Amino acid sequence: MDYDFKTKLAAERERVEDLFEYEGCKVGRGTYGHVYKAKRKDGKDEKEYALKQIEGTGISMSACREIALLRELKHPNVIALQKVFLSHSDRKVWLLFDYAEHDLWHIIKFHRASKANKKPMQLPRGMVKSLLYQILDGIHYLHANWVLHRDLKPANILVMGEGPERGRVKIADMGFARLFNSPLKPLADLDPVVVTFWYRAPELLLGARHYTKAIDIWAIGCIFAELLTSEPIFHCRQEDIKTSNPFHHDQLDRIFSVMGFPADKDWEDIRKMPEYPTLQKDFRRTTYANSSLIKYMEKHKVKPDSKVFLLLQKLLTMDPTKRITSEQALQDPYFLEEPLPTSDVFAGCQIPYPKREFLNEDEPEEKTEKVQLHLATLNTSMNQTQQCCWTEDIPPTKNIQPTASCGQRPMTIDEGLEDDQHKLSSNR
Repeated sequence: MDYDFKTKLAAERERVEDLFEYEGCKVGRGTYGHVYKAKRKDGKDEKEYALKQIEGTGISMSACREIALLRELKHPNVIALQKVFLSHSDRKVWLLFDYAEHDLWHIIKFHRASKANKKPMQLPRGMVKSLLYQILDGIHYLHANWVLHRDLKPANILVMGEGPERGRVKIADMGFARLFNSPLKPLADLDPVVVTFWYRAPELLLGARHYTKAIDIWAIGCIFAELLTSEPIFHCRQEDIKTSNPFHHDQLDRIFSVMGFPADKDWEDIRKMPEYPTLQKDFRRTTYANSSLIKYMEKHKVKPDSKVFLLLQKLLTMDPTKRITSEQALQDPYFLEEPLPTSDVFAGCQIPYPKREFLNEDEPEEKTEKVQLHLATLNTSMNQTQQCCWTEDIPPTKNIQPTASCGQRPMTIDEGLEDDQHKLSSNR
């Protein structure tokens, strides 16, 4: 390449450090890289941004595919990629997003801490409904466009702070997403990575080779239950898992301890699961004879005949072929009863959720998301007698009409994400 032309290109290339002020404003870190809260240096706007620096140098194939996917997605409840920067000096890749002040992991942690401090304060029921509706709306859009998220958990559900989109849910971290209009490679076929199993559907744990968008629905059911109880419903102790084997005994044991062991009539195809022989060898149906979702939720003051429980039951159906779809869930009677879902999940809520804290640039975080969740859940399990009913909140305004809002054309992006830097800490 001509030297003068290269010099001209270098001069015209926009550099993150020239455009944004972000030093000392780190709000997230993990194996994927770092996330900073940033503002424009030129003062053209007072808007806050999130700058995600991808770990490593250059653009990997998986990063290219993630970026291509993000550039195609456009929905109010899916995080939007604003711009991509490539640092010429160190070959670092930066992704620019709108900044979200909150995420469900921190919101739930706030309420879990209130239980541990013997001052239980449950999430307002109107807020729970609005959160769930917007999550379902965003996932319905992804599914309508042939995209599986595959890594839904509270840390990946962002909520906008003060501003024009106050209280708007944003589904984030598409690094594990994949199109499903082409043959899918099972998660376990990817290179061994450390993953959180608590939100993974039972068919994945049993080695399903041909899974569907139902895996996202199961994860949403797990998140819904966590919003209702402030505890991960299928939490179990686990060491860092680096294996290509999808079967995880402790995780299945936790699911069965809550849901009961699936009857053959309820999940006819369970015998076809690759890990079914291992399941038969390691588990006994009678061990879970007294377990059921009804009993678990009754401990948290959720009645089995309530619309909230009936929807949760549909989301957490063991058989993926019988699990409710996002479109069906959006039209569930739960969303038609008062309080109706709102476009601002904080509407009528007076709870002062804390803003994100800046992280030290040099020292590693003392606890990973996994450890924090485990310790907090242990604390709350010691205070089971202090379960509380849902908090009544002020009737919300700006009601969302509970109807599906998707139907856009399927995308044509090349399918097949390879494994990306998966994380334990949240992607802000």
